[in-house]
Amino acid sequence: MAEQAQTRWLSESEQQAWRAFLTACGRLFPEMDAHLQHVAGIPHGYYEILVRLSEAPGRELRMTQLADASTSSKSRLSHAVARLEARGWIERLACPTDRRGQVARLTDAGFAALDAAAHQHVEQVRRMVFDRLTPAQVEQLAAISAAIEAGVDEVSSSPAARACRAEAEARDSQAAAGPLEPLELLEGDGGSCPL
Repeated sequence: MAEQAQTRWLSESEQQAWRAFLTACGRLFPEMDAHLQHVAGIPHGYYEILVRLSEAPGRELRMTQLADASTSSKSRLSHAVARLEARGWIERLACPTDRRGQVARLTDAGFAALDAAAHQHVEQVRRMVFDRLTPAQVEQLAAISAAIEAGVDEVSSSPAARACRAEAEARDSQAAAGPLEPLELLEGDGGSCPL
């Protein structure tokens, strides 16, 4: 009961903003994913991996760096890289400074696939997001996104959040160990995260 008494409920305006944000994200990301599946045969998460590698020096990153940059769990990233590797778009190499580590490198074929998809993807992003915003709103979107990310960083450092990530990682590892499904990201089932 004490926890319920201390709950800081959202105000009506906060609730409206939160619902609008959820609705916008809930509609935007599936549309982006469907579009990339159509133009490139890959989901948005895989596209983001290719982008991160294309922007890295030598078009390569350690797998741990790539997981952090693409906000993927290590097992989910490993599964995605394996799928992209099967297409010849990424190659995995031994890390020269750490025998246990691996480096993911974007191949020329992967860069060409990314380049072919990027033109249409950027146009889709522009039509669905940036064409709708004023320059001031673009600045606000960047500031709001940074503030949200800072909040996520703060909360995610808690022991409960680490437990949630460990649970999600275990689910991802189990899913990745199964047979390969059609090229798409696997969705978690929610689990029993303590947050």
